[in-house]
Parts: sequence; C-alpha cells; structure tokens
Amino acid sequence: MSARRAAHLIKKLEADDIRVLLAVEEGTSRYQYVPEEEIQRATRLPGKVLSRRLSRLHGLGLLGRCVAPYVGYTPTTTGYDCLAIHALVRAEVLEALGRPLGVGKEADVYEALTPSGERVAVKFHRLGRTSFRQTRRLRGYTQPDIHATWFQRSKAAAGREFKALKLVHKHGVAVPRPIMRNRHVVVMGMIEGAELVEYSWLPNPAQTLHRILQNVRRAYLKAGVIHADLSEFNIVLEPNGEILIIDWPQFVRVTHPNAEQLLRRDLRNVLGFFRRKFRLSVDLEDAVDYVKGLREEPPP
Repeated sequence: MSARRAAHLIKKLEADDIRVLLAVEEGTSRYQYVPEEEIQRATRLPGKVLSRRLSRLHGLGLLGRCVAPYVGYTPTTTGYDCLAIHALVRAEVLEALGRPLGVGKEADVYEALTPSGERVAVKFHRLGRTSFRQTRRLRGYTQPDIHATWFQRSKAAAGREFKALKLVHKHGVAVPRPIMRNRHVVVMGMIEGAELVEYSWLPNPAQTLHRILQNVRRAYLKAGVIHADLSEFNIVLEPNGEILIIDWPQFVRVTHPNAEQLLRRDLRNVLGFFRRKFRLSVDLEDAVDYVKGLREEPPP
C-alpha cells in the first residue's frame, strides 16, 4: 500500500530529497512532467547532485520519469504521500502510521499515533483510482478542468471533507473530530467499529435509526449542511452503540439548488436499509419533516 510504503521510505529521505520532491510538486502546476532544468532552477542544486537525487527518488518509486521529448519528472502516489506525511510529522500531528482501518475505491484510512500517543485516523484521498470519467460525473466538488490530475481531485476532496467536518463537529454532529489536513490527507479522531452495512443484527434497530436521524437533523438545522452521500456504507456503529457519520466530501449547504433532492436521497438510502435489513418501516415524508424541524419528535 502506498501510504505504508511512504511511511517506511520517509525515514530514508534527506533534506535535499524533500527539497527536490517539493520542487517537482510545484512544477506540476505548469508541466505534466517537470523538466530537469526547472527542478534545478527551483532547488539551486548543482547539476550532478540533482541528477543523483532524481535518480535516487525515481529508484525509490517516489518520482515518475519520462525521457521524450525531454527528461522530466512527476511525483508518484507514494511521492505525494511522502510529502503529506512529512508535513504532518513536522507539524507534530503524526508520529507513526499503523494498521489500515479501511481501503476503498476513493480513499485509504489508517490508524496512527500522534506524538502525545493519541490514536487517530488518517485518510488518504485517492480520487481517480477508479475511472476519471466516472469521478468527474459523480463528484460535484472536483475541478471542472478535464485535465486535472488525480492529485488535484484528491486534494479538493480532502479540503471539502475537512471543511465539512469542522462545520458539523462544532455543532455536535457525531463525526470524527477534525485535526488537520495536508494536501490529499485528512487527520481526524479515531474511528472505531464497523460500517452499518456489516451488521446483520442490532439490539435495538429503532434506537440506532433515531440516532442517525437526530444527527442528520442537527447537521441540517444547526450546521446548515446535508451529507449528500449518506448510506449504510458511511455510518459507523461504535462498540458502545453510538454512531459516527463519515465521508463528507460531497456535502452541500441547505441553500443548494438540489438540497431537497439530496436530503431525500440520503434519507431514502438509510430508511431503505433499515427496512430491508431489520424490517423497520419509517415514512420518508415523516423523516424529512423531522430533519427539517417541521416536527419535534422523530418518526416512529
């Protein structure tokens, strides 16, 4: 896995290696492959020293290289991961990367430790690991430029998710605590438990559903946002029976032109799951009215 490899390799990198990686990263705003001359101009390293560094980073799998029509370099996924991890370590947010908590189509999540020993979750956004065309079609927050790289898309997703977490967390919505974001990586409070989809039995399904609806309502009324991608796949049931709502990059404001449609889709997904899995039937209109504050009591 790229992040685990990056965490291992970063211990071998020297200051000039990071300097070169940063210069190549900056150059990708203008080039698909950054010419060696541009890297030298940015780093001011002697030619022979730079060539050795570039060869070393390419050999470690942190830089990709093209040789025609000119010699140029671009960061690999592992290279970008190294830069993000390096920045988070320097900010004294991360100390060590641990076991994977989940690997999906668009993100990898790992357990990690802070310098104070706190367990946290680290999410590496990977937009573009699946079809670029499908990503552009489904993800409203991605950049309209059809030539945007996976990194630009992933960075945008991480930025939106971190913004959403800060918005809803301060209003008491059950989400992981946002800690820091760097590039395509979000550090947040620890995620314990399993996604709701993994459960075939619950001690009190109605209580769990009510907790979900209460948090959707709080996000709507207090934070003014809608998740816009809510389902049994991004609701985590913790060991103590509480819930966490995760994966917020697609959130929208309640003033969004499609807010009503997106809210109804979120609720339809959740209610449909509880109906199929636990034979618990709740009227969609009652749920919508409750979330929007038009009724005080959650639907039966």
